[in-house]
Amino acid sequence: MKHSHYNILIVGGGAGGTSVANDVKKRNSALTVAVIEPSSTHYYQPAFTLVGGGVFKFKNTARKQADLLPAGVTWFQNYAESFEPEKNTVVLDTGCELTYDYLVVCPGLQLDFDKIKGLSATLGQNGVCCNYSPDHVEYTWQTVQKMQSGRALFTQPPMPIKCAGAPQKAMYLACDYFKQKGYLNKIDVEFYNAGPGIFGVPFFAKALEKVIKNYGIQTNYGHKLIEIDGPAKKAIFEITDSLDNKTTVTKFFDMIHVTPPQSAPDFIKNSPLSDDNGWLDVHKESLQHTKYSNVFGLGDVINTTNAKTAAAVRKQVPVVVDNILHLTNSASVENRYHGYGSCPLTTSRSTAMLAEFSYGGEVTPSFPFIDPRKNRYSWWLVKRFGLPWLYWTIMLKGRRIDLPSKASYAKKFLDS
Repeated sequence: MKHSHYNILIVGGGAGGTSVANDVKKRNSALTVAVIEPSSTHYYQPAFTLVGGGVFKFKNTARKQADLLPAGVTWFQNYAESFEPEKNTVVLDTGCELTYDYLVVCPGLQLDFDKIKGLSATLGQNGVCCNYSPDHVEYTWQTVQKMQSGRALFTQPPMPIKCAGAPQKAMYLACDYFKQKGYLNKIDVEFYNAGPGIFGVPFFAKALEKVIKNYGIQTNYGHKLIEIDGPAKKAIFEITDSLDNKTTVTKFFDMIHVTPPQSAPDFIKNSPLSDDNGWLDVHKESLQHTKYSNVFGLGDVINTTNAKTAAAVRKQVPVVVDNILHLTNSASVENRYHGYGSCPLTTSRSTAMLAEFSYGGEVTPSFPFIDPRKNRYSWWLVKRFGLPWLYWTIMLKGRRIDLPSKASYAKKFLDS
């Protein structure tokens, strides 16, 4: 079996892995770096919601992975099959063994479609949509355009999921289109969330409840989608009450947008790097593994409680890179990541809120004197045009542009 050694070995070439590779090379080009990533296509996933809402072209979400990695980085277009951290070794699906001085683990998470009975068989047909899948996101917009009456359901599974606001953003974009076409009063729109409320941060939840009311959306909390029959247009939900008693209810639909359950990739769950729940086990502020000091993680796969968004990755990348460089210079790691995540909540096809928060749901805006709960056209422009540019041109290229996010910026709005 071929054996290759690298100073830094990166598992995953998504937002985290590609950004880390570029960032490292900008700061120390002498380090040998390799990326393990099976996919030849790199997607800008935050735009999938916009594609499903008819305001972004799917082709503009994709680029060739080969064009995004910097010169001098070795790309293994393979799957990582197993980890041997005691030997500083990763084994590929080919049996090839790669060794490292430092390992960065960021393969994202997996979409567990099969945890909802019948979903895989009907996805992308019978009005069953999903913006989380690049194979089916365009079908969402096709289905929305055909709706003139009937019932549209939108679901959210138990946490954690990537971009917790995405399930409701899909709903708001659809509702705004229905409203523009004059169909909204003929369509019953219902939101089914396995969780207890519309959003995990109360500061933004209150504002979103107004959006819900303005669209006339019926909310159903504590409802988990467990089965779907596409041809029969039937969805079955498990309801959990305050005493943890469980019952089921059946709802018929003309359209349903399903957000699938999500978990760490199986090869992470089955590795010595995972915690009891299968997620990569790291310190929440240094992003260093809790057991193996030369292993770091970032992105959706880690077990920290921050929102799983590209904005979180943007803040995590410098922490991981700098901490590795500190260790190469016999310095200590720094606890610099404080759980930042953001979610541009698209409340219509021309407005958005910019929800920014850190560990514990602390509201930490980047812009002083601007109420982040207000629906603004300017935030829509940021979401539609600014963030894709930032992703492709700045973040992935390892260029660091940072605005400090501060709880003090939100103080004047917290009691209003």
